[in-house]
Amino acid sequence: MAHKKSQGSAGMVDRRSGSEGQEEFPVLWRPPGDAGAPHGPEAVLLQRGLITPVQLEEAVRYQQREAPHASILEALVRSDTITEALAVQAVAAYFKLPSMQLDVADVDPETFALLPEDYIRRRLVIPVRREGDEIVVGISYPADMFLIDEIKGLLKAKLRLIVVQPGDIIKAADEVQMHPSRRVEEIVKSISADDVEVLSDEQEDVADLAKIAAESPVIQYVNYLISTAVSESASDIHIEPGEIQLSVRYRIDGVLHEQSAPPLAMHPAIVSRIKIMANLDIAERRSPQDGRVHAKVRGRVIDLRISTVPFVRGEKCVIRLLDSRSTKIGLDNLGMAGDMLEIFHQQVGQPQGIVLVTGPTGAGKTTTLYSALRILEDSKLNISTVEDPVEYELGFASQLNVREDIGLTFAAALRSFLRQDPDVILVGEIRDEETARIAMQASLTGHLVLSTLHTNDAPSSILRLIDIGVEPYLIAASVSSILAQRLVRRICSNCSAPVEDLSDSDATYLQGCGDQMQPLYRGSGCDKCHQTGYKGRVGIFELLVLDDELRNLIVRNVPLTELRAAAESKDMRTLREDGLQKVYDGATTIEEIVRVTRV
Repeated sequence: MAHKKSQGSAGMVDRRSGSEGQEEFPVLWRPPGDAGAPHGPEAVLLQRGLITPVQLEEAVRYQQREAPHASILEALVRSDTITEALAVQAVAAYFKLPSMQLDVADVDPETFALLPEDYIRRRLVIPVRREGDEIVVGISYPADMFLIDEIKGLLKAKLRLIVVQPGDIIKAADEVQMHPSRRVEEIVKSISADDVEVLSDEQEDVADLAKIAAESPVIQYVNYLISTAVSESASDIHIEPGEIQLSVRYRIDGVLHEQSAPPLAMHPAIVSRIKIMANLDIAERRSPQDGRVHAKVRGRVIDLRISTVPFVRGEKCVIRLLDSRSTKIGLDNLGMAGDMLEIFHQQVGQPQGIVLVTGPTGAGKTTTLYSALRILEDSKLNISTVEDPVEYELGFASQLNVREDIGLTFAAALRSFLRQDPDVILVGEIRDEETARIAMQASLTGHLVLSTLHTNDAPSSILRLIDIGVEPYLIAASVSSILAQRLVRRICSNCSAPVEDLSDSDATYLQGCGDQMQPLYRGSGCDKCHQTGYKGRVGIFELLVLDDELRNLIVRNVPLTELRAAAESKDMRTLREDGLQKVYDGATTIEEIVRVTRV
């Protein structure tokens, strides 16, 4: 098998055992006899001119001083004289075996499962795949004949050994363990209908349900759901009981994707496990419940928002995954055009006024507002936010959760904020007249207010504010700008290709836009994008900045069509136009623009 490109020595593995505080390094690549004599793999390196006798002597001294339990070859790697990949090649040459850089794609999950995972990690061997009546086994230490005989006995098959890097074995084990093709099948197979006895509502024992929810298969499956959702960059997990089967779906890039699911009988235990994680009442199954969980998944801090609602067929559970990394996205990376970005920067940087961000749920409004706040992070300003709930914690702002059960509404919080000498106030959403009025009064008294609305486009926000009871003159005096936005799926960069023949619908759409025909792109579908042709999302935007003419129209309470026409006459780029530009830029497709704008 051809050698793959080396990744260097980053994959070295250290293990600790023995008495407390004593470090024991893994014994790798050590030939029989005196490990310090240059007759093993290190002799191969000498013969090939890959190391010098001086370097070998320095490695011996390094071993004696820093790593007495390591072999000379390990000392060469640890002292950065050679890479781990080069060491593997020397071992392979010494033992007359092939070597390779192991990748998770090389490992067959079913073959991997033939040995226990802890054995693979402890002995640094990995079953890779079957070839006829042989099993290809990656091994880091082929001199240990007892280990090879032990593996042969466990696998009950002939072995074909290949030498691989220890770090690659650990990395492959990590990734294969989380690979959906293995984990779902393995976990679901370990769960049968007999594992959970679902009783009627009148007879169900809550204590039994709690016990079942704490059992290993249930915990394992819930952990799998969350971990896989994070690795797939899903924003939500939907768990819903059907008539004959359980439905599990991930929302990836704004679209729901069906996943493999366990038996329907597991549903009560799965929901109970999720409730336990969020400190919810597992005995309450007739009322909606909401909770929150902080979790560390694959080294990333994830905030999980749990919502359960009792539908006819049982409780539906939705888990929203909030990754703190998304709060660190700069405005420059949201997909806003350069001229629009410059104007929005100016609007956020002004000392007073209201800047509104509008769009449906899931359009990325909160990410935009948090990115806007980061512009002001180093400005020595007093920044306060009130949200329902706080989605991400910002170290530079004072944040408050709405608690309507104790009277802590948006309006009540805003009143309190105004007594706290604020410079910038973020209001999670303006949803009623009282909140809108206080926000506008705050802007008129020298504060910058950032907030959101749920409207279809920027001009519609004016009508929405009037509908909830705010006088047009107050809107005209306080609102500075309105940013409408949507998120569209990006074309997968791995399978993007020019569109040779436009469909009739695409051609009709482009003619309706009045633009000249330009090359368009589309994703053909590949493993990286789950055959969808899309990977990731980008924003499309519509920015309305109020000037004196538009303010006069608002005070006159003109119809929405007249207000929109006036805004477009001032070169306001609409959502449709911004989306079409991203289509021409090769970022997305016409179907995506139509899907999110409904035009």
